[in-house]
Amino acid sequence: MVAQGFEVDLDKALVFQVGHLGEAYEEWVHQPIVNKEGPRFFESDFWEFLTRTVWWAIPVIWLPVVCYSISVSIRMGHTVPEAALIVVFGIFVWTLMEYTLHRFLFHIKMKSYWGNTAHYLLHGCHHKHPVDGLRLVFPPAATAILCVPFWNLIKLISTPSTAPALFGGGLLGYVMYDVTHYYLHHGQPTSEVPKNLKKYHLNHHFRIQNKGFGITSSFWDKVFGTLPQSKSAKSR
Repeated sequence: MVAQGFEVDLDKALVFQVGHLGEAYEEWVHQPIVNKEGPRFFESDFWEFLTRTVWWAIPVIWLPVVCYSISVSIRMGHTVPEAALIVVFGIFVWTLMEYTLHRFLFHIKMKSYWGNTAHYLLHGCHHKHPVDGLRLVFPPAATAILCVPFWNLIKLISTPSTAPALFGGGLLGYVMYDVTHYYLHHGQPTSEVPKNLKKYHLNHHFRIQNKGFGITSSFWDKVFGTLPQSKSAKSR
């Protein structure tokens, strides 16, 4: 935890400390601390509150927006089956966004003070404290801000009547992603598919951080060649 004489004090607010790590930040942030009690980010109670989100807030807040968006497309003339197809396409688009953001933004390498600080807030904190239950889902205030450019992009690439349902599908994909992500860290799956998905995601955290960027599925990792080898395949 030392870079040019600097040491991170885990008993103090972390956000404005980690930037001082410089080039050592990349190694430090990928040495996880497995502790359900998360660290303090900010000295300010207000900003600290905004970084903490219970998982169930995500469906409670965003599913009504999803339903409203889809209903707008239906009121504009689309049948329910047509709207359903648009929503499914929106979910599919989200899975690509999920992979792209995780691979190219969340795992961008930083070494400047503000670069390290921003990365820690965005994703580094999750790798450093992977079982912090209150920082596993995206804060609703930040999601609301990001919905604005997403909605404007949807309007550019689709018709006025399909845009709401497409937006709703993308937002539904996000809800599925965040809830799944929480479950992979805190759930105890018993059936084969979720057990494999949990193993695949925890492999990204604790073994090979530069591969396995999908959360809800490994589909895009297979498409783009970032699917990590299993231990058995690697030992052959």
